[in-house]
Amino acid sequence: MEPYTPQYAKPTQSVSNKILRWLLPVVLFALGASIGAWIWALTQSTESIEEVFQIPEPISTPEPTVLPEVKTTTEQVPSPTVVITSDPYPGWVDPASVGSPWGTKVEGLLTFRGNPTRTFYGTGPIPTNPELKWQYPRNTLLCGTTMLNYEYEEWCGLGWTGQPVIFERDGITWTIFGALDGAIHFLDADTGNQLLKPLQTDDIIKGSVTMDPDGFPIVYTGGRDDLLRLVAIDRSEPVVLWSLDSDTIEGSVWNNDWDGAPLVINDYLFVGGENSIFHIIKLNRSYDDEGYVTAEPELIFAEPGYDDDLINTVGSNVSIEGSVAISGDTAYFANSGGLVQGWDLSLLSVGEDPVRNFRYWVGDDVDATIVVDEDGYLYVGVEYERGFNRSFQVGQFMKLDPSNPDDPLVWSIFDNAELPDGIWATAALYEDLVIIVTDSARVIGIDKVTGEIRWEFLIQGPLWSSPVVIDDVLLQADCSGFLNAYNVKDTSREPPRLWRFPVGNGCLEATPAVWDGKIIIGNRDGKVIMIGEK
Repeated sequence: MEPYTPQYAKPTQSVSNKILRWLLPVVLFALGASIGAWIWALTQSTESIEEVFQIPEPISTPEPTVLPEVKTTTEQVPSPTVVITSDPYPGWVDPASVGSPWGTKVEGLLTFRGNPTRTFYGTGPIPTNPELKWQYPRNTLLCGTTMLNYEYEEWCGLGWTGQPVIFERDGITWTIFGALDGAIHFLDADTGNQLLKPLQTDDIIKGSVTMDPDGFPIVYTGGRDDLLRLVAIDRSEPVVLWSLDSDTIEGSVWNNDWDGAPLVINDYLFVGGENSIFHIIKLNRSYDDEGYVTAEPELIFAEPGYDDDLINTVGSNVSIEGSVAISGDTAYFANSGGLVQGWDLSLLSVGEDPVRNFRYWVGDDVDATIVVDEDGYLYVGVEYERGFNRSFQVGQFMKLDPSNPDDPLVWSIFDNAELPDGIWATAALYEDLVIIVTDSARVIGIDKVTGEIRWEFLIQGPLWSSPVVIDDVLLQADCSGFLNAYNVKDTSREPPRLWRFPVGNGCLEATPAVWDGKIIIGNRDGKVIMIGEK
């Protein structure tokens, strides 16, 4: 039968067609009934349906062309690993980075207290049986002269805050620090040998240096010779790429030193100076045709960290000596006038100047660096020097809530038995504790939430070196020349001392740097030492 072809034109209906239209169904119905009865009768016999209906032989199909055999492996192909990545934090610093190292391209302790929230202290294991591995320099002392109160004085070793950086570069563990001889030193952290000759400046360096976290071979540091410097370390000797004179900034008051460690994020540098100014510098880092690092910095923001109300209350001593901390989109710092402040950075990258979004006066000098926890709370140490009534109202160590600017004080601790007193060292966060040390020689463990003092004991003070906690061990330098180690795993009780190691002959002001179990610390005798496992 020819296949059915659909008709797209409706045919004309004649009279005969109409008769046929009515007759055809009747004929078809009768024919169908007869055939159905015949099939029913046949199926009642023992013959198969194939015998009733003669099925034609199938037409043979040509043999398919044989394709070449493809050998397949019997090894099981592993399922692809599904990596779930979260979206990058949209602001400047993720508050969840508290306690973590900073920088994805450089491994190390790269700035004072390790990261933008100032809460990373290094890596262990902490030695259980410590011994002296090296001291630097071997045959001389790190001593220099500086003018203080119109008289020259000799200062030696590493001062406050004096924390070295330690980092990995080209298979070598570097340590870099500025010293009271006025030079920046570049050493192999394993041996104490010089990697580059020292870069000499014109005055002492008592703050902490910063290593670039993005892989550029640049060290950032300031000194008492007025200059903040960018120093390249990828040549045969260190080279100053750029410097900023603190005396040239409009609005500068009080002093010209740079004690705070610069903070580098997304090609911006944030630093406060003893000129009382909060500086932001666009670094514009790159490499030249020969592969050497370059920078073309621009000072894009320089704003006083003081205001008229503060000057009228405390006078002109309003310098910024602590390091800038950043959490979320806010930069936090305080000054010698006791003004704790936050600056909104959310529009900085699109060309808008930061604006101050938090202001709280704590009554006296704040040299310690502000610490920020994962919930955005601030921990602030305050000195007791002026004896203002405000010091008896708000205390010398406090937890502040910047999200409640009208009443930010959560709790506080007092340390004002005599003048001077209070806190110079930066607090350490550990588990549910805040650990602080005071000028009056107190070592205190405080409940982070309630402000309750869990435990407290005394060691030789004054205590200016900041506490370091790694692998459940608290390291605290004292004023008799010893570095002490305590087991703080049980935060509910006073920690037992594990060991006590001699570092120098007098007060230790510098904060120890710890990386991969190496402890590097300077004394005021003129030496820097490394302590390791025996």
